[in-house]
Amino acid sequence: MGNDKTPNYFLISVSTRKNLELCIKYALAGFTNSINGLWTFLDIEEGDFVSFLYGARVRNLYRVVKKVAYKNADKIPPWPSITFKTSGKTYHFPFRFILKQERSLNEPMVRPEFSYVAENLLLRGGYRKTHFQADTVTFYNVSGMGEPYYGNNESLNVDAEAFEPKIVFKKEKQNIPEKFYFKELILQSLVRKKLSSTIFEEILEHFKVNYDSTDFEILGEKALPEGYVDIFIKLKHPVGSNKYLLVEVKTGKAQRKDIDQLRDYMRELGNEVVGGVLIAKEFPKKVRRDSQVLHVRYYFDSLDIEGEYSYKNLLKLLHLEVMV
Repeated sequence: MGNDKTPNYFLISVSTRKNLELCIKYALAGFTNSINGLWTFLDIEEGDFVSFLYGARVRNLYRVVKKVAYKNADKIPPWPSITFKTSGKTYHFPFRFILKQERSLNEPMVRPEFSYVAENLLLRGGYRKTHFQADTVTFYNVSGMGEPYYGNNESLNVDAEAFEPKIVFKKEKQNIPEKFYFKELILQSLVRKKLSSTIFEEILEHFKVNYDSTDFEILGEKALPEGYVDIFIKLKHPVGSNKYLLVEVKTGKAQRKDIDQLRDYMRELGNEVVGGVLIAKEFPKKVRRDSQVLHVRYYFDSLDIEGEYSYKNLLKLLHLEVMV
């Protein structure tokens, strides 16, 4: 979101102790040349806050001051390339955040203040995702943990050419890491950032929710016992009870099973759920209207399927339309 909005807070999963030490030493976060790595790079913005997550502990609080993607990242420090034995694939770290440390802390995830993120981790069975978005309450709690940091982290000079990653809509045009084929993770991130400035008021009105849109926070994936919902919306500061809206995002045609899945998630969360939203490219006639699930069509204005688009350009081109 922009500088005029409350920053988001994320926990970034770190795979090894060595990587954690390098992240802390240089106040630097790096992400691989994978769709998950790109997703993290695009999803977290300059001005957002992050902590590192390793060994069920949360380390430090940082503000993202710059995002940069480097060519030939297999040849630049500080992280060596990694090869997975099972797949034989080799990954390096082209996507990076330059950070400013705000607080020093080293806290266990078992603290109740981390319950929102800890539940996601538990239900996912581990750290398979690159990053986890925390809610506002978690961010406020972390902002009071540990102690302020007034030192300077060691600088790292990188002699490499930077690039802006592009999204393409034909698989044969993909050329990782410079060009990635459009996938659902990218659409989820775009929709999360677009909702509040477009149709969110209309959604609240449809479900007769008598709160201002600014009372809510629009969060990323929320793990549930039977799966996870793509976008989770809830009150920032609930009093007595909460209000939940669940959003599922599909890149192609919506199917009846998508509505059934969303309704299952709504039942899991109980009577604090006020409604569900299914966002898809198309809604065939056989997918009938559902009073508890609002249908929203997405499209990109004047999209050229042969073209290459930056994330920012796609965000500008994205339109969300409530189906009536």
